[in-house]
Amino acid sequence: MSSARNMRKSVLSIAMGVCLSSLAMSPAYAQSATGGVAGRANAGDTITLVNSATGASRAVTVAADGTYRLSQLPIGDYSLQVKRSGQDIGQSVAVNVSLGGTTTVNLGNEGNLTNLDAVQVVGSRVVNRVDVYSTETATNINREELARMPVDQSVGAVALLAPGVVASGATFGGLTFGGSSVAENAVYINGLNVTDPYRRQGFSSVPFAFYQEFQVKTGGYSAEFGRSTGGVINAVTRSGGNEFHAGAELTFEPAAWASEKKDHFHRDGTLDERDRTSRDASPLYKTNVWASGPIVKDKLFFFAMYEKRDNDSRDIDTTKAFYTRRNNDFWGGKLDWHINDDHLLELLAFSDKSEAATDIYKYTWSAGSKDRLMGDSISESGGDNWSLTYTGHFSDSFTAKAMYGVNKRSAANSSTQDPDCSIVTRSGSYTGKFGAETTVEGCHPTDSSVNSRNDKREAARLDFEWTLGDHLLRFGMDREIMDSASTTRYPNDGVSYQVQAATAGAALNGAIIPAGTTAIVYARRYLTGTPVTTEAQAFYVEDNWNVTPNLLLNIGLRADKFHNKYSAGVTFAKADFSDMISPRLGFSWDMRGDGTMKLFGNAGRYYLPLTNKLADYFAGTTDERSYYVLDGWTELQHPVGGTYLLPILGAQIGPVNTSNNVDPPEDFRTAVARDLKMVFQDEFILGFQRAINSTWSYGVNATYRRMTRAVEDVRINHVEGCPWYSGDWPIMNPGETTTLWCPTTNDWVTFDSSKDGYKATGSGDISGYKKPRRTYKAVEFQLDRAWDDKWSFNASYLWSKSEGNIEGPVNSDTGYADTNLVQYYDHPAVNERYGVLFNDSRHQIKLRGSYKLNDIWSFGATLSARSGGPITAFGVVWPNDNRAAGGSGEFDGGGSGWLCEQSPSNDCSNWATRKLTYSERGAFGRMPWVTDLSASVTWTLPVEGVDLKARFSVYNLLNSQTVVNVHSRYESTPGTKMPYFGEGTVWQSPRYMNLVVTYNF
Repeated sequence: MSSARNMRKSVLSIAMGVCLSSLAMSPAYAQSATGGVAGRANAGDTITLVNSATGASRAVTVAADGTYRLSQLPIGDYSLQVKRSGQDIGQSVAVNVSLGGTTTVNLGNEGNLTNLDAVQVVGSRVVNRVDVYSTETATNINREELARMPVDQSVGAVALLAPGVVASGATFGGLTFGGSSVAENAVYINGLNVTDPYRRQGFSSVPFAFYQEFQVKTGGYSAEFGRSTGGVINAVTRSGGNEFHAGAELTFEPAAWASEKKDHFHRDGTLDERDRTSRDASPLYKTNVWASGPIVKDKLFFFAMYEKRDNDSRDIDTTKAFYTRRNNDFWGGKLDWHINDDHLLELLAFSDKSEAATDIYKYTWSAGSKDRLMGDSISESGGDNWSLTYTGHFSDSFTAKAMYGVNKRSAANSSTQDPDCSIVTRSGSYTGKFGAETTVEGCHPTDSSVNSRNDKREAARLDFEWTLGDHLLRFGMDREIMDSASTTRYPNDGVSYQVQAATAGAALNGAIIPAGTTAIVYARRYLTGTPVTTEAQAFYVEDNWNVTPNLLLNIGLRADKFHNKYSAGVTFAKADFSDMISPRLGFSWDMRGDGTMKLFGNAGRYYLPLTNKLADYFAGTTDERSYYVLDGWTELQHPVGGTYLLPILGAQIGPVNTSNNVDPPEDFRTAVARDLKMVFQDEFILGFQRAINSTWSYGVNATYRRMTRAVEDVRINHVEGCPWYSGDWPIMNPGETTTLWCPTTNDWVTFDSSKDGYKATGSGDISGYKKPRRTYKAVEFQLDRAWDDKWSFNASYLWSKSEGNIEGPVNSDTGYADTNLVQYYDHPAVNERYGVLFNDSRHQIKLRGSYKLNDIWSFGATLSARSGGPITAFGVVWPNDNRAAGGSGEFDGGGSGWLCEQSPSNDCSNWATRKLTYSERGAFGRMPWVTDLSASVTWTLPVEGVDLKARFSVYNLLNSQTVVNVHSRYESTPGTKMPYFGEGTVWQSPRYMNLVVTYNF
């Protein structure tokens, strides 16, 4: 008896918890909110799983080869029992099923565990160490693990725990996975795609406490997954069970607990153009209440949550103060109806609607006084969302799943001053030359366009699993209809005005800046927007074949199609199934046969379809740019804003530039290439994992990604055999053979766009566009010590290299976020350079851990450190061409690798004689390392039966405010250097703290 007790004590002291890292390779349930259990046992025995929370049970007979598998299980804790001839064999084993994972449980003749080195067991709960049924790379983490560490309450903060995931330093933010851009990811909640369909940036979200578990996928997705060449965040929400539970969570994050953001100044002492930040504050207070339990015991369960948020903030600049009031309370719930043990119906519903109203005041920085009200700004976001999922187990070998859901998003910005006031701004060059603003310039309180957009996704999918001997066949289909209705315009007269410093005699807009001119006005008229729809469909088939008991092959094929069109039914672009074929092949070798050591690999192709933004833009856009001499300022009065200055437009410099206008085409044959092909990425991964013992494990994997296609608007001003193309911007695959309609000949014309398509002004040289290319190479090392009710630790190091001549469908270098509509192909010079890209962080180190001192006190910490990105210079011209290859403003688009140094012997304004210097990508060094250390301490009330905890967390403990992006525009016009090249534009957020108090019963 003593020996048995000691053995049991030894087993129960082994660590529980997932190897919460990319060591925990999850199987191929890309959009699933479920997991599985599989392993070996005696042939003919029955394996029965009973859900500990709901009482639902599943059973399967062990096959003749001694293997069994139960899939499509709701995540959570289960009791596993072996039965032989109707009688229980041995003691039941408590098994944990993780999101998208397959827990391996090998059982001996007496029903006892035989793979103790490959699993952790605490409180008898079995959790995987090495998932030999998976060929992909993913990081799983649940809410219990997150509660032990200082992880901020956002989905993005969870994703950043995974190796290879980086917060982008782009001015528009976002996450990058494996060197991809921020517009290539997808996010799912309970299998519902909640990714922004308009730009593929951002996503709908729910409160942190609403989630149960996260899975961050960084590569090797199965064939059921597509429409992403970056990463995937797959999350599942909490559910109810047979016991009634409820709780409350209070979050305190007062402004006094945050370090001030530094005011940033240029090297010449002038204030950064983003203005002051040291007096900004964004306190946060949240009250979250929830309840769960049975409506009908063993049958119908509920989980419901409401969150009240107080997130009023202030943004204090030199002359303006912005005070914001937010109404963004959340409600959400989930119903689970276990019709019987074989059939489950789940309903998820939540609303993340939000509205913010900002009062804008005149402010005197030196006195610290908030003066008169200037106006307001109103923003709206979010929407109502729901999904209904049915899972049916029709036999031991056949399972079917069906899901239908609706995801809504909105994005609107406006002001009550829109009818009265135009946008008036100033460039950094103007401030540098003439000093800071003293009297308010313009009466518009926000200097932003009026935007309104409503997105709606209707998603439906069917998935099937069929076990046939050594084969697990998986097949299915999905369909998404994504609607977007948007409008964007400038307020008042529809024109925005920016004053800029200028040099008399310099070339601008095809003309010469007049003598005596020291400043100009850049005027832009912009209006776009129309309802658009994308219908996307896909089907897939996949075979998980156990070639031997220790070798699994994953063979899959996916085919996608889509149709972008307008509300009237007119087609913008489409692709058929034959155009988007994605083969997938993976393997997993259980090297020892006991689940402790695994060699795995996979290869696959992944397609990225078009966004609604692209069709929206080409439905018709007025985008006219004009330049004027600045003839001083006139003083005016506004009934709300009071006194303000308006620039006086002098002589116009050059004509109105209408090259960016897009007329609503009646015939899209000249706007979209006939043979348009979709962007794809090929990916190859090879990895190794080993569980050293019941708590320690390590792994290493290598990844190679390659993208060789782009879909962009391309300047085409020459096509041999078709004089009509003298200046158009069709959507096509640059660098490839392209077929467009030629109105001149009334026929199709095919040309090689790597050799033709662009004619230089002045010299008349004919050239094409370089084929896009992006590669990502990475090697990842990881060491993990799983939680054993005392401490845990995870360390990873990632070496990577991201190179190419295109970042992806957005451009972080110059701050352009319009997916597929950036400036890479506005001019052949923009993408001729191949080298390190914006998202190239060569070294990444991530550490995290937690320690339990006693039943009262526990501690957690995270550390991330990554090397800075490259600093690349962007010029505005290239050799033998009198046309600009980039705009004159910092974020005005485009840019070449050719720079001009003005001197008495080098007249940069003369295209024919000027001498240019070529600059490689990253030629100006790198930004500094970005380090973030965070720590937390948790207090637990030491009273049995009372679950009261308080966690105090400090984020960015060292208060690092490192620069993560810089000015990249080297010159505004040939030979005219930008004053702040290489200086910061985006910085790391400062230290802040919060207290989270939870009470559950």
